[in-house]
Amino acid sequence: MRARDISQGLSLKILDLGCGNGYVASRIAELGHSVTGVDVSTDGIDTARASYHLGSVYDDDLIFKIGGPADCVVSLEVVEHMFFPKRLFEQSSSVLVKGRALIVSTPYHGYLKNLALSLTNGWDAHFSGHWDGGHIKFF
Repeated sequence: MRARDISQGLSLKILDLGCGNGYVASRIAELGHSVTGVDVSTDGIDTARASYHLGSVYDDDLIFKIGGPADCVVSLEVVEHMFFPKRLFEQSSSVLVKGRALIVSTPYHGYLKNLALSLTNGWDAHFSGHWDGGHIKFF
């Protein structure tokens, strides 16, 4: 994806992997882009109710579920929840038009956060396994 594509108002095909309830995807669509969201959460997909699909980056047929290649893949605050984060990058590479963009975000787990956890005696609660879901990997 080139900045020129966006600045010239070209409509891009965007894939939002881990779209949740579709909030980010809907905001991108408001800019005039074609957006497809994919998420494993049936609750999120039911809330989104647009061009969203129940699915996962672990699905081998993902490119067919989304109707072909994408100009951009967006995956915000998803990779830290994955047992196999490498799969996010493999799937993105397989669905992206050559030379286009992948945008990934994840919480920063660096010095200041570690210091705050230490000062508040929060390490045990932060890394506790006493709940389902949550962060599996820390970057």
